[in-house]
Amino acid sequence: MIKVCRVAGILAIVASNLRLREAAAFGQAADARKDEIRILLVTQALEYQHDTAKRKGEAPSLVEQTVTELGRSSGLFRVECTQDVAKDFTRERLDRSDIVMFYTTGELPIQKEVLDYFLNDWLKQAGRGFLGVHCATDTLKKHRPYWEMIGGTFDGHGVWGHAGPPFTVTVHEPEHPACKPWGKEFEIDDEIYVFRNWQPEKVRVLMSVNMAKTEKKMPRHMPIAWCRDYGKGRVFYLTLGHEQRTWADQKHKDSLLGAIRWLRGLEPGNSAPNPELSAQEEAKAKAACEPKK
Repeated sequence: MIKVCRVAGILAIVASNLRLREAAAFGQAADARKDEIRILLVTQALEYQHDTAKRKGEAPSLVEQTVTELGRSSGLFRVECTQDVAKDFTRERLDRSDIVMFYTTGELPIQKEVLDYFLNDWLKQAGRGFLGVHCATDTLKKHRPYWEMIGGTFDGHGVWGHAGPPFTVTVHEPEHPACKPWGKEFEIDDEIYVFRNWQPEKVRVLMSVNMAKTEKKMPRHMPIAWCRDYGKGRVFYLTLGHEQRTWADQKHKDSLLGAIRWLRGLEPGNSAPNPELSAQEEAKAKAACEPKK
């Protein structure tokens, strides 16, 4: 009997340990699912619709395909896509998302109470983030709380038009997760935005057009990327992304991935406003536009 009891006891311990290991494995899987970043990607256009955001039948747009595949290949996040904010941009959808990403234009028909919740509550929570790409500043331009959040509004393309010559970008903070892929300086053929309602006192500029090295010039600072804290949440904006080739560029993909990691606090990056840099870049741009003697 004593041997039987010992065997039974040993079997009980083995079974208990097995249940503990199974429970631990389940807990780790649950943690992994919990740690996976959830992004709500909005590509709705109420004004100009970029080719990169156009769907063909049931097929997702290039932006949707690229971001979804980036999440899958990195294992970092999963994406829910919508082009119908009236239906899909809800408190419930926001509450199961960590980051909202806009590649949008126009006065999106988001319900007022939901938009207020998004800007005044959801986005100010720790761990929440907003990722605006290219035309996100050409969105909700009549809604001041939105453009105050993102930092400025689209005001045309200046002397460059839709398809100007390549321009040179200076990376002010090459160690920022969203800037590392670009190096300290790069040339790109994309679309430049001129901004109004620009608020350098609220944001940290990370990249700017180097007017001295750009063929067409304007005597003003042209920021290309910036970030900021927003309550306990975070905001990142990148103006690049008009051209299809930009979305195929691995540096652009890696930059978005770095921005997502920064938004979630997975990699460090300074977000303190640097209006003095904007003032310096403004002075440099004006000097670059002066006639050569």
